[in-house]
Amino acid sequence: MKICAAQTRPIKGNIPQNIETHKKLIEIAISYQVDIIIFPELSLTGYEPELADELSTSQIEDNRLNDFQTISNENNIIIGVGMPTKSKNGICISMVIFQPNEKRQIYSKQYLHPGEEQYFVSGQNILPIEKKDNKIAFAICYETSIFEHSEAAHKNGADIYIASVLNSVNSVDKDIKRISEISNRYGMISLMSNLTGKSGDYECAGKSSIWNRQGNLVGQLNSEDEGLIIIDTNNHEIIQKYL
Repeated sequence: MKICAAQTRPIKGNIPQNIETHKKLIEIAISYQVDIIIFPELSLTGYEPELADELSTSQIEDNRLNDFQTISNENNIIIGVGMPTKSKNGICISMVIFQPNEKRQIYSKQYLHPGEEQYFVSGQNILPIEKKDNKIAFAICYETSIFEHSEAAHKNGADIYIASVLNSVNSVDKDIKRISEISNRYGMISLMSNLTGKSGDYECAGKSSIWNRQGNLVGQLNSEDEGLIIIDTNNHEIIQKYL
């Protein structure tokens, strides 16, 4: 199985242009026969809490995202993109997940970073999804710091853990250490998909990364460029590509 973490520099609030960048990266991933590609936290809008209400989608079948489903169907690839979504309680930080010929799913951030409650509400996680006899669990940013979250992923049988994050230059090293520890504790191949450039009030750190089941860092992108990092779980080959 080939798993991919994307690294993007979103244009503030410009969903159509950000979709086009996503599609370029997905096209590269498909050329390497990737099975799943996950994008960073709020990748389609940028991390812009003040704009989250107007940028959020209220329907799971948002037509702006139809191309992702088509690409998923035609290329047998799972795609996860970051976008705020409306729930009955407020706005959630979410990942919209497209699986081949299946209904879209939404994974929403359950554990909010302190301060996010001003703009967002806690959402609902989904169980790990299955692909080629693997169970893949997700996390959105601050959730990696909550022991109960990674423990639940493990108890639900996950052997792959993918974190969709915004990590700033000041916080990325802590998250790298934390995900390494999660990977080692539970024997999960782990990936971190991070933003680069400025988003909201943050200078994002890039460094999208992959860890093996022993928690060793086996691949990492640079801090500046948009691109992909891929691991083949059969031979542990790492591929890095930039736009």
